[in-house]
Amino acid sequence: MTRTLRNPILPGSHPDPSICRRGDTFYLVTSTFEHLPGLPIHASTDLQNWSALGHAIHRPEQLDLAGLDGSSGLYAPTIRVVGDQLVVVCTVVGPDDGSWPGRTGHFLVTATDASGPWSDPIWIDDVGGFDPSLTVDGDDVWLCGTRVVADADWPGQTEVWLSRIDISTGALLGELLVIWRGADARAVWAEGPHIVPRPGGGWVLVCAEGGTDLEHAVCVAYADAMAGPWLGDPGNPRLSHRDLGPDAAITAVGHADLVDDALGRTWATVLALHPVDGRRGLLGRRTSLVAVEWHDRRPVFAPGTGRVATELVIPHDVTSRSATASPATTDGLDAAPRGRGAADADWVGVGRFPAAFAEWSAGSRVQLTAGDDPSTRGTISALLTRLPAERAAVQATVELAGRRADLRGGLLLRVSESNHLELSVDVDGTVIVRIVTDGVVRELTRSATVAGAPVSLGVRVVDLVVTCVADDREISRVDVARIAPGPPRGFIGAFVGPVVVGEGSAVFSDLSVTV
Repeated sequence: MTRTLRNPILPGSHPDPSICRRGDTFYLVTSTFEHLPGLPIHASTDLQNWSALGHAIHRPEQLDLAGLDGSSGLYAPTIRVVGDQLVVVCTVVGPDDGSWPGRTGHFLVTATDASGPWSDPIWIDDVGGFDPSLTVDGDDVWLCGTRVVADADWPGQTEVWLSRIDISTGALLGELLVIWRGADARAVWAEGPHIVPRPGGGWVLVCAEGGTDLEHAVCVAYADAMAGPWLGDPGNPRLSHRDLGPDAAITAVGHADLVDDALGRTWATVLALHPVDGRRGLLGRRTSLVAVEWHDRRPVFAPGTGRVATELVIPHDVTSRSATASPATTDGLDAAPRGRGAADADWVGVGRFPAAFAEWSAGSRVQLTAGDDPSTRGTISALLTRLPAERAAVQATVELAGRRADLRGGLLLRVSESNHLELSVDVDGTVIVRIVTDGVVRELTRSATVAGAPVSLGVRVVDLVVTCVADDREISRVDVARIAPGPPRGFIGAFVGPVVVGEGSAVFSDLSVTV
Protein backbone atom coordinates (compact mmCIF):
# COMPACT_ATOMS: atom_id res chain seq x y z
CA MET A 1 0.00 0.00 0.00
CA THR A 2 1.29 3.41 -0.96
CA ARG A 3 0.19 7.02 -0.89
CA THR A 4 1.24 10.15 -2.71
CA LEU A 5 3.01 12.98 -0.91
CA ARG A 6 3.20 16.41 -2.49
CA ASN A 7 6.30 18.59 -2.36
CA PRO A 8 6.92 21.07 -0.85
CA ILE A 9 5.73 19.52 2.41
CA LEU A 10 5.23 22.84 4.25
CA PRO A 11 3.30 25.88 3.01
CA GLY A 12 5.26 29.04 2.27
CA SER A 13 8.92 29.81 2.79
CA HIS A 14 10.66 27.25 5.00
CA PRO A 15 14.36 27.15 4.08
CA ASP A 16 17.24 25.11 5.50
CA PRO A 17 15.21 22.19 6.88
CA SER A 18 16.53 19.81 9.50
CA ILE A 19 14.74 16.65 10.60
CA CYS A 20 14.95 14.03 13.34
CA ARG A 21 12.74 11.30 14.81
CA ARG A 22 11.81 10.37 18.37
CA GLY A 23 9.67 7.27 18.58
CA ASP A 24 6.94 7.49 15.96
CA THR A 25 7.18 11.26 15.56
CA PHE A 26 9.32 13.21 13.12
CA TYR A 27 10.34 16.75 14.06
CA LEU A 28 11.32 19.44 11.57
CA VAL A 29 12.86 22.88 12.09
CA THR A 30 13.62 25.61 9.52
CA SER A 31 15.36 28.99 9.32
CA THR A 32 13.54 32.22 10.15
CA PHE A 33 16.30 34.85 9.92
CA GLU A 34 15.05 38.21 11.34
CA HIS A 35 11.55 36.99 12.29
CA LEU A 36 10.33 36.34 15.84
CA PRO A 37 9.12 34.01 17.20
CA GLY A 38 11.77 32.00 15.40
CA LEU A 39 12.73 28.46 14.44
CA PRO A 40 9.29 26.84 14.00
CA ILE A 41 8.93 23.24 15.09
CA HIS A 42 6.68 21.00 12.99
CA ALA A 43 5.74 17.41 13.81
CA SER A 44 4.45 14.49 11.77
CA THR A 45 3.92 10.77 12.16
CA ASP A 46 3.58 10.08 8.44
CA LEU A 47 6.00 12.56 6.75
CA GLN A 48 3.04 13.93 4.80
CA ASN A 49 0.89 15.90 7.24
CA TRP A 50 2.75 18.33 9.45
CA SER A 51 1.42 20.15 12.51
CA ALA A 52 2.99 23.35 13.82
CA LEU A 53 3.87 22.95 17.50
CA GLY A 54 5.40 26.34 18.22
CA HIS A 55 8.92 27.76 18.08
CA ALA A 56 12.26 27.01 19.67
CA ILE A 57 12.65 30.78 20.13
CA HIS A 58 9.29 31.76 21.61
CA ARG A 59 9.85 34.48 24.21
CA PRO A 60 11.75 37.80 24.36
CA GLU A 61 14.06 36.62 27.14
CA GLN A 62 15.69 34.20 24.71
CA LEU A 63 16.69 36.57 21.87
CA ASP A 64 16.30 40.10 20.58
CA LEU A 65 16.90 40.59 16.85
CA ALA A 66 15.91 44.26 16.60
CA GLY A 67 17.79 46.29 14.02
CA LEU A 68 19.15 43.42 11.94
CA ASP A 69 19.20 43.52 8.15
CA GLY A 70 16.79 41.33 6.27
CA SER A 71 18.07 37.75 5.93
CA SER A 72 20.33 38.17 8.95
CA GLY A 73 19.49 36.52 12.25
CA LEU A 74 18.60 32.86 12.74
CA TYR A 75 20.48 30.75 10.18
CA ALA A 76 20.19 27.05 9.33
CA PRO A 77 19.20 25.27 12.56
CA THR A 78 19.60 21.57 13.29
CA ILE A 79 17.27 19.50 15.48
CA ARG A 80 18.41 16.30 17.19
CA VAL A 81 17.41 13.92 19.99
CA VAL A 82 20.05 13.79 22.73
CA GLY A 83 19.06 11.48 25.56
CA ASP A 84 15.60 12.48 26.73
CA GLN A 85 15.89 15.96 25.24
CA LEU A 86 15.25 17.60 21.92
CA VAL A 87 18.08 19.99 21.06
CA VAL A 88 18.09 22.74 18.44
CA VAL A 89 21.43 24.30 17.56
CA CYS A 90 21.56 27.46 15.46
CA THR A 91 23.55 30.61 14.69
CA VAL A 92 22.65 34.27 15.02
CA VAL A 93 24.35 35.95 12.06
CA GLY A 94 24.87 39.70 12.07
CA PRO A 95 26.66 42.13 9.76
CA ASP A 96 30.26 41.30 8.90
CA ASP A 97 31.50 44.62 10.27
CA GLY A 98 30.20 43.87 13.76
CA SER A 99 28.09 47.03 13.81
CA TRP A 100 25.00 45.31 15.23
CA PRO A 101 25.06 45.56 19.04
CA GLY A 102 23.25 42.27 19.70
CA ARG A 103 24.81 38.92 20.45
CA THR A 104 25.84 36.77 17.50
CA GLY A 105 27.26 33.27 17.23
CA HIS A 106 26.21 29.69 17.84
CA PHE A 107 23.77 28.64 20.55
CA LEU A 108 21.61 25.69 21.48
CA VAL A 109 18.23 25.40 23.17
CA THR A 110 16.69 22.29 24.71
CA ALA A 111 13.25 20.94 25.56
CA THR A 112 11.76 17.69 26.76
CA ASP A 113 8.58 18.39 24.78
CA ALA A 114 8.79 19.78 21.25
CA SER A 115 5.85 22.09 22.04
CA GLY A 116 8.05 23.76 24.64
CA PRO A 117 8.96 25.49 26.72
CA TRP A 118 12.44 25.68 25.25
CA SER A 119 15.40 26.71 27.37
CA ASP A 120 17.26 29.97 27.28
CA PRO A 121 20.10 29.90 24.74
CA ILE A 122 23.29 28.13 25.78
CA TRP A 123 25.95 30.03 23.86
CA ILE A 124 28.88 28.30 22.17
CA ASP A 125 31.73 30.81 22.30
CA ASP A 126 34.74 28.76 21.23
CA VAL A 127 34.21 28.72 17.46
CA GLY A 128 32.76 30.97 14.77
CA GLY A 129 31.04 30.34 11.49
CA PHE A 130 27.50 29.18 10.75
CA ASP A 131 25.30 26.13 10.00
CA PRO A 132 26.00 24.10 13.16
CA SER A 133 24.85 20.50 13.58
CA LEU A 134 24.97 17.81 16.27
CA THR A 135 25.74 14.09 16.13
CA VAL A 136 25.32 11.63 19.00
CA ASP A 137 28.05 8.97 19.22
CA GLY A 138 27.44 6.86 22.31
CA ASP A 139 28.16 9.07 25.31
CA ASP A 140 29.73 11.75 23.13
CA VAL A 141 27.98 14.59 21.33
CA TRP A 142 29.80 16.15 18.39
CA LEU A 143 29.28 19.64 17.02
CA CYS A 144 30.16 20.43 13.42
CA GLY A 145 29.72 23.60 11.41
CA THR A 146 31.02 25.74 8.59
CA ARG A 147 33.32 28.74 8.48
CA VAL A 148 35.04 30.75 5.78
CA VAL A 149 38.63 29.62 5.25
CA ALA A 150 41.11 32.10 6.68
CA ASP A 151 43.25 33.50 3.86
CA ALA A 152 41.00 31.69 1.39
CA ASP A 153 42.38 30.87 -2.04
CA TRP A 154 39.12 31.94 -3.73
CA PRO A 155 35.89 33.70 -2.76
CA GLY A 156 33.39 31.41 -1.06
CA GLN A 157 35.96 28.84 0.06
CA THR A 158 34.74 27.31 3.30
CA GLU A 159 35.63 24.45 5.60
CA VAL A 160 33.70 22.12 7.88
CA TRP A 161 34.98 21.84 11.44
CA LEU A 162 34.21 19.31 14.17
CA SER A 163 34.58 19.04 17.94
CA ARG A 164 33.02 17.24 20.87
CA ILE A 165 30.71 19.45 22.93
CA ASP A 166 29.15 19.55 26.38
CA ILE A 167 25.58 20.55 25.53
CA SER A 168 24.85 21.50 29.14
CA THR A 169 27.40 24.33 29.02
CA GLY A 170 28.18 24.90 25.34
CA ALA A 171 31.87 24.23 25.98
CA LEU A 172 33.89 22.48 23.29
CA LEU A 173 35.82 19.43 24.47
CA GLY A 174 39.16 18.66 22.92
CA GLU A 175 40.65 19.65 19.61
CA LEU A 176 38.79 21.48 16.85
CA LEU A 177 39.23 19.42 13.68
CA VAL A 178 38.89 20.65 10.10
CA ILE A 179 37.45 17.69 8.17
CA TRP A 180 36.20 18.97 4.80
CA ARG A 181 36.61 21.76 2.26
CA GLY A 182 34.22 20.55 -0.42
CA ALA A 183 34.02 17.84 -3.05
CA ASP A 184 34.65 19.84 -6.21
CA ALA A 185 37.85 21.55 -7.22
CA ARG A 186 37.53 25.19 -6.18
CA ALA A 187 34.32 24.29 -4.34
CA VAL A 188 32.34 27.20 -2.94
CA TRP A 189 30.09 27.30 0.10
CA ALA A 190 30.57 23.77 1.39
CA GLU A 191 28.03 24.31 4.18
CA GLY A 192 25.03 22.93 6.02
CA PRO A 193 26.96 19.86 7.23
CA HIS A 194 25.27 16.94 8.98
CA ILE A 195 27.05 13.79 10.13
CA VAL A 196 24.89 10.65 10.29
CA PRO A 197 25.65 6.97 10.89
CA ARG A 198 26.70 4.91 7.88
CA PRO A 199 25.10 1.49 7.39
CA GLY A 200 27.56 -1.15 8.52
CA GLY A 201 29.54 1.28 10.67
CA GLY A 202 31.32 4.59 10.32
CA TRP A 203 29.91 7.95 9.39
CA VAL A 204 28.55 9.95 6.47
CA LEU A 205 29.05 13.69 6.11
CA VAL A 206 26.16 15.19 4.15
CA CYS A 207 27.05 18.68 2.98
CA ALA A 208 25.64 21.35 0.70
CA GLU A 209 27.87 22.86 -1.95
CA GLY A 210 27.75 25.47 -4.70
CA GLY A 211 25.81 28.18 -2.88
CA THR A 212 22.10 28.23 -2.17
CA ASP A 213 21.06 29.06 -5.72
CA LEU A 214 21.14 27.38 -9.13
CA GLU A 215 24.50 25.63 -8.50
CA HIS A 216 23.30 24.14 -5.21
CA ALA A 217 24.05 20.45 -4.63
CA VAL A 218 24.28 17.69 -2.03
CA CYS A 219 27.70 16.08 -1.58
CA VAL A 220 28.81 13.36 0.83
CA ALA A 221 31.99 12.03 2.40
CA TYR A 222 32.78 8.99 4.53
CA ALA A 223 34.95 8.17 7.54
CA ASP A 224 35.38 5.19 9.83
CA ALA A 225 35.85 7.49 12.82
CA MET A 226 34.84 11.06 13.54
CA ALA A 227 38.44 12.22 13.44
CA GLY A 228 38.72 10.95 9.88
CA PRO A 229 40.21 10.75 7.40
CA TRP A 230 37.13 11.88 5.46
CA LEU A 231 36.96 10.73 1.83
CA GLY A 232 34.55 12.19 -0.70
CA ASP A 233 32.16 10.00 -2.65
CA PRO A 234 33.51 9.53 -6.20
CA GLY A 235 29.99 10.18 -7.53
CA ASN A 236 29.59 13.63 -5.97
CA PRO A 237 27.34 15.48 -6.11
CA ARG A 238 24.83 12.87 -5.01
CA LEU A 239 21.83 15.15 -5.67
CA SER A 240 21.52 18.36 -7.66
CA HIS A 241 19.32 20.09 -10.22
CA ARG A 242 22.17 22.33 -11.40
CA ASP A 243 22.28 20.54 -14.76
CA LEU A 244 18.59 21.29 -15.49
CA GLY A 245 19.08 25.01 -15.99
CA PRO A 246 17.13 27.99 -14.64
CA ASP A 247 13.86 27.10 -16.39
CA ALA A 248 13.36 23.80 -14.57
CA ALA A 249 10.25 23.40 -12.43
CA ILE A 250 12.41 22.82 -9.35
CA THR A 251 15.87 24.36 -8.93
CA ALA A 252 18.53 25.09 -6.29
CA VAL A 253 18.18 21.70 -4.59
CA GLY A 254 20.48 21.20 -1.61
CA HIS A 255 20.94 21.45 2.16
CA ALA A 256 19.92 17.84 2.85
CA ASP A 257 19.36 16.24 6.24
CA LEU A 258 18.73 12.50 6.68
CA VAL A 259 16.41 10.58 8.97
CA ASP A 260 15.43 6.91 9.30
CA ASP A 261 11.81 5.93 9.85
CA ALA A 262 10.74 3.31 12.38
CA LEU A 263 11.03 0.58 9.74
CA GLY A 264 14.60 1.45 8.76
CA ARG A 265 13.97 3.36 5.54
CA THR A 266 15.90 6.59 5.02
CA TRP A 267 14.45 9.95 3.95
CA ALA A 268 16.00 13.33 3.29
CA THR A 269 14.63 16.82 3.63
CA VAL A 270 16.06 19.34 1.17
CA LEU A 271 15.45 22.93 0.23
CA ALA A 272 14.54 23.94 -3.30
CA LEU A 273 13.24 26.84 -5.35
CA HIS A 274 10.05 26.58 -7.41
CA PRO A 275 10.26 29.17 -10.22
CA VAL A 276 7.17 30.82 -11.70
CA ASP A 277 7.29 30.91 -15.50
CA GLY A 278 11.07 30.68 -15.36
CA ARG A 279 11.34 33.55 -12.88
CA ARG A 280 11.95 33.51 -9.16
CA GLY A 281 8.70 33.21 -7.21
CA LEU A 282 7.74 35.05 -4.06
CA LEU A 283 7.87 31.98 -1.82
CA GLY A 284 11.64 31.55 -1.99
CA ARG A 285 13.37 28.44 -0.70
CA ARG A 286 11.02 25.71 0.49
CA THR A 287 11.17 22.28 2.13
CA SER A 288 10.76 19.05 0.15
CA LEU A 289 11.24 15.37 0.88
CA VAL A 290 13.04 12.65 -1.10
CA ALA A 291 13.59 8.96 -0.51
CA VAL A 292 17.11 7.66 0.07
CA GLU A 293 18.34 4.14 -0.59
CA TRP A 294 21.72 2.72 0.38
CA HIS A 295 23.72 0.83 -2.22
CA ASP A 296 27.19 -0.39 -1.26
CA ARG A 297 26.79 1.81 1.83
CA ARG A 298 26.45 4.91 -0.35
CA PRO A 299 23.28 7.06 -0.31
CA VAL A 300 21.22 7.25 -3.49
CA PHE A 301 18.88 10.23 -3.32
CA ALA A 302 15.56 9.98 -5.17
CA PRO A 303 16.41 6.53 -6.57
CA GLY A 304 15.38 5.96 -10.16
CA THR A 305 15.30 9.63 -11.11
CA GLY A 306 17.84 11.52 -9.04
CA ARG A 307 15.37 14.40 -8.93
CA VAL A 308 13.16 16.14 -6.40
CA ALA A 309 9.62 15.71 -7.71
CA THR A 310 6.38 17.52 -6.96
CA GLU A 311 4.84 14.15 -6.11
CA LEU A 312 6.47 11.34 -4.18
CA VAL A 313 4.96 7.89 -3.70
CA ILE A 314 5.70 6.68 -0.18
CA PRO A 315 4.58 3.66 1.86
CA HIS A 316 1.55 3.88 4.11
CA ASP A 317 3.51 2.29 6.93
CA VAL A 318 6.17 4.91 7.67
CA THR A 319 4.90 4.75 11.25
CA SER A 320 1.88 3.30 12.97
CA ARG A 321 -0.06 6.54 13.38
CA SER A 322 -1.16 9.51 11.29
CA ALA A 323 -1.13 13.23 11.98
CA THR A 324 -3.67 15.91 11.24
CA ALA A 325 -2.98 18.19 8.30
CA SER A 326 -2.58 21.89 8.93
CA PRO A 327 -5.39 24.05 7.52
CA ALA A 328 -4.85 25.99 4.31
CA THR A 329 -6.76 29.03 5.57
CA THR A 330 -5.70 31.12 8.53
CA ASP A 331 -8.00 33.61 10.23
CA GLY A 332 -5.38 35.91 11.65
CA LEU A 333 -7.52 37.02 14.58
CA ASP A 334 -9.05 33.79 15.80
CA ALA A 335 -5.64 32.14 15.34
CA ALA A 336 -3.75 34.91 17.14
CA PRO A 337 -0.76 33.61 19.13
CA ARG A 338 -2.24 34.00 22.61
CA GLY A 339 -0.83 30.72 23.88
CA ARG A 340 1.00 27.65 22.69
CA GLY A 341 -0.13 25.39 19.90
CA ALA A 342 -0.37 25.41 16.13
CA ALA A 343 -1.44 29.05 15.97
CA ASP A 344 1.94 30.12 17.32
CA ALA A 345 3.53 29.20 14.01
CA ASP A 346 1.40 31.62 12.02
CA TRP A 347 2.23 35.21 13.02
CA VAL A 348 5.64 36.83 13.50
CA GLY A 349 7.24 40.22 13.90
CA VAL A 350 10.35 41.69 12.31
CA GLY A 351 13.16 41.65 14.87
CA ARG A 352 10.73 41.55 17.80
CA PHE A 353 7.81 39.53 19.07
CA PRO A 354 4.26 40.55 18.07
CA ALA A 355 3.23 41.05 21.70
CA ALA A 356 5.41 44.18 21.73
CA PHE A 357 3.08 46.01 19.34
CA ALA A 358 -0.07 43.91 18.73
CA GLU A 359 -3.00 43.45 21.10
CA TRP A 360 -5.94 41.18 20.42
CA SER A 361 -9.37 41.96 21.81
CA ALA A 362 -12.89 40.54 21.86
CA GLY A 363 -14.83 40.69 18.65
CA SER A 364 -11.97 39.40 16.51
CA ARG A 365 -10.00 42.62 16.40
CA VAL A 366 -6.30 43.29 16.62
CA GLN A 367 -4.78 46.68 17.35
CA LEU A 368 -1.25 47.51 16.22
CA THR A 369 0.74 50.35 17.72
CA ALA A 370 2.51 52.22 14.94
CA GLY A 371 6.20 51.79 14.28
CA ASP A 372 8.93 52.86 11.89
CA ASP A 373 8.72 52.79 8.12
CA PRO A 374 9.12 49.22 6.82
CA SER A 375 11.85 50.42 4.44
CA THR A 376 14.14 50.93 7.46
CA ARG A 377 15.84 48.62 9.95
CA GLY A 378 13.98 50.39 12.73
CA THR A 379 11.22 49.26 15.06
CA ILE A 380 8.69 47.97 12.56
CA SER A 381 5.09 47.18 13.54
CA ALA A 382 4.19 44.49 11.02
CA LEU A 383 2.24 41.38 12.01
CA LEU A 384 3.24 38.90 9.33
CA THR A 385 2.62 35.35 8.22
CA ARG A 386 4.23 33.37 5.44
CA LEU A 387 2.64 33.85 2.05
CA PRO A 388 1.27 30.30 1.90
CA ALA A 389 1.13 29.71 -1.86
CA GLU A 390 1.88 31.26 -5.23
CA ARG A 391 -1.78 32.24 -5.41
CA ALA A 392 -3.14 33.67 -2.19
CA ALA A 393 -5.02 36.66 -0.81
CA VAL A 394 -4.87 38.69 2.38
CA GLN A 395 -7.67 41.01 3.42
CA ALA A 396 -8.51 43.24 6.38
CA THR A 397 -10.66 46.19 7.36
CA VAL A 398 -8.45 48.99 8.69
CA GLU A 399 -9.45 51.82 11.02
CA LEU A 400 -6.79 54.33 12.05
CA ALA A 401 -6.69 55.58 15.64
CA GLY A 402 -4.96 58.94 15.62
CA ARG A 403 -4.77 62.10 13.53
CA ARG A 404 -1.04 62.55 13.05
CA ALA A 405 -0.29 63.31 9.42
CA ASP A 406 2.38 60.61 9.28
CA LEU A 407 0.05 57.80 10.42
CA ARG A 408 -0.87 55.12 7.92
CA GLY A 409 -1.95 51.51 8.16
CA GLY A 410 -2.54 48.69 5.75
CA LEU A 411 -1.10 45.48 4.35
CA LEU A 412 2.54 44.63 3.70
CA LEU A 413 3.95 42.01 1.33
CA ARG A 414 7.51 41.79 2.62
CA VAL A 415 10.71 40.07 1.56
CA SER A 416 12.96 42.54 3.39
CA GLU A 417 13.24 46.21 4.28
CA SER A 418 14.71 46.70 0.80
CA ASN A 419 12.11 44.72 -1.15
CA HIS A 420 8.40 44.89 -0.36
CA LEU A 421 4.99 46.13 -1.47
CA GLU A 422 2.71 48.19 0.78
CA LEU A 423 -1.00 48.96 0.40
CA SER A 424 -2.10 51.43 3.08
CA VAL A 425 -4.48 54.24 3.95
CA ASP A 426 -3.54 57.53 5.66
CA VAL A 427 -5.51 59.80 8.00
CA ASP A 428 -6.92 61.76 5.05
CA GLY A 429 -8.47 58.61 3.63
CA THR A 430 -5.94 58.37 0.80
CA VAL A 431 -5.06 54.83 -0.25
CA ILE A 432 -1.41 54.51 -1.22
CA VAL A 433 0.44 51.75 -3.06
CA ARG A 434 4.22 51.80 -2.58
CA ILE A 435 6.87 49.41 -3.81
CA VAL A 436 10.45 49.23 -2.56
CA THR A 437 12.91 47.48 -4.86
CA ASP A 438 16.57 47.14 -3.89
CA GLY A 439 16.08 49.92 -1.37
CA VAL A 440 14.49 52.42 -3.78
CA VAL A 441 11.03 53.61 -2.67
CA ARG A 442 8.46 54.38 -5.37
CA GLU A 443 4.86 55.44 -4.91
CA LEU A 444 2.72 53.78 -7.57
CA THR A 445 -0.82 54.95 -6.83
CA ARG A 446 -2.86 57.33 -4.67
CA SER A 447 -6.65 57.01 -4.48
CA ALA A 448 -9.13 58.93 -2.31
CA THR A 449 -11.63 57.32 0.08
CA VAL A 450 -13.65 58.75 3.00
CA ALA A 451 -11.37 60.23 5.66
CA GLY A 452 -11.74 58.62 9.07
CA ALA A 453 -13.89 55.73 7.89
CA PRO A 454 -12.84 52.08 8.04
CA VAL A 455 -11.38 50.90 4.74
CA SER A 456 -11.38 47.33 3.47
CA LEU A 457 -8.00 46.53 1.92
CA GLY A 458 -6.98 43.44 0.00
CA VAL A 459 -3.83 42.09 -1.62
CA ARG A 460 -4.41 39.32 -4.15
CA VAL A 461 -1.32 37.44 -5.31
CA VAL A 462 -1.34 35.46 -8.54
CA ASP A 463 2.18 34.20 -9.15
CA LEU A 464 4.19 37.41 -9.67
CA VAL A 465 1.28 39.82 -10.12
CA VAL A 466 -0.37 41.49 -7.13
CA THR A 467 -3.74 43.21 -7.35
CA CYS A 468 -4.33 45.86 -4.67
CA VAL A 469 -7.97 46.44 -3.72
CA ALA A 470 -9.65 49.09 -1.54
CA ASP A 471 -13.37 48.87 -0.70
CA ASP A 472 -13.78 46.30 -3.49
CA ARG A 473 -12.19 48.63 -6.08
CA GLU A 474 -9.01 47.67 -7.88
CA ILE A 475 -6.45 50.35 -7.08
CA SER A 476 -3.34 48.95 -8.73
CA ARG A 477 -1.93 45.87 -10.39
CA VAL A 478 1.78 45.37 -9.78
CA ASP A 479 4.42 43.07 -11.25
CA VAL A 480 6.39 42.08 -8.16
CA ALA A 481 9.12 40.03 -9.84
CA ARG A 482 11.52 42.81 -8.81
CA ILE A 483 11.05 42.03 -5.11
CA ALA A 484 11.18 38.22 -5.37
CA PRO A 485 13.73 36.67 -2.99
CA GLY A 486 17.04 35.19 -4.05
CA PRO A 487 20.59 36.50 -4.37
CA PRO A 488 21.12 39.35 -3.83
CA ARG A 489 17.62 39.94 -2.39
CA GLY A 490 17.87 37.61 0.56
CA PHE A 491 17.39 34.05 1.71
CA ILE A 492 13.74 33.91 2.78
CA GLY A 493 10.46 34.20 0.93
CA ALA A 494 7.60 36.66 1.23
CA PHE A 495 5.58 37.31 4.37
CA VAL A 496 2.29 39.21 4.40
CA GLY A 497 0.08 40.93 6.95
CA PRO A 498 -0.96 44.18 8.67
CA VAL A 499 1.43 47.09 9.14
CA VAL A 500 1.09 50.48 10.87
CA VAL A 501 3.55 53.35 10.38
CA GLY A 502 4.02 56.70 12.13
CA GLU A 503 2.53 57.72 15.49
CA GLY A 504 -0.76 56.31 16.71
CA SER A 505 -2.31 52.93 16.06
CA ALA A 506 -4.75 51.08 13.83
CA VAL A 507 -7.39 48.43 14.40
CA PHE A 508 -7.69 45.53 11.95
CA SER A 509 -10.77 43.35 11.71
CA ASP A 510 -11.87 40.58 9.36
CA LEU A 511 -8.22 39.72 8.75
CA SER A 512 -7.78 36.59 6.65
CA VAL A 513 -5.16 34.87 4.57
CA THR A 514 -6.62 32.44 2.03
CA VAL A 515 -5.40 30.25 -0.80
